[in-house]
Amino acid sequence: MTAIPQKRPPAPIRTEALEALLTDRGLVTAEAIDGLINRFVNDVGPMNGAKVVAKAWTDPEYKARLMADGTAAVGELGFAGPQGEHIVVVENDEKAHNVVVCTLCSCYPWPLLGLPPNWYKDPAYRSRIVREPRAVLAEMGLELDQDVAITVWDSSAENRYFILPQRPDGTDGLGEDELAALVTREAMVGVAKVHAPA
Repeated sequence: MTAIPQKRPPAPIRTEALEALLTDRGLVTAEAIDGLINRFVNDVGPMNGAKVVAKAWTDPEYKARLMADGTAAVGELGFAGPQGEHIVVVENDEKAHNVVVCTLCSCYPWPLLGLPPNWYKDPAYRSRIVREPRAVLAEMGLELDQDVAITVWDSSAENRYFILPQRPDGTDGLGEDELAALVTREAMVGVAKVHAPA
């Protein structure tokens, strides 16, 4: 007799059930879980990665170290920890555009970008960005010229990729804090560009 496949409940329901089980057994507290979530949403988030980008845009020596050994260079700024090992940095410019995906699950540089957004974990993004990156980027609002080469990097437990976006024209007079404020999570994954202030 063949077993009838069971449909899994949606992720939020599974998450709530797991949290209830762990707290009921006294393995974690609700406050500890809330603190961890708050850390990655509010304290870590993409602002850490934005600081790395701004530093690289304004300090050529730091940029050279970042490109040579991403893990060590982001560690210089105090960004390390679980999901932050083995950071590989690739750079976007006018002729080459890089974009990141994790085709197996959702490997992602948490210390730099915080929690991965839902679209990054979506099976449609994970499969289509590899097959038709130009079309997927256009659907996400990023139209690239046909002469721009696109490379898709597949993050894993071995390497977590981080995009150094192209610095926009018209930002020469801005300091690191001002530049960091322009950098978005999407630009550091490669599905958007950084734009100069209006």
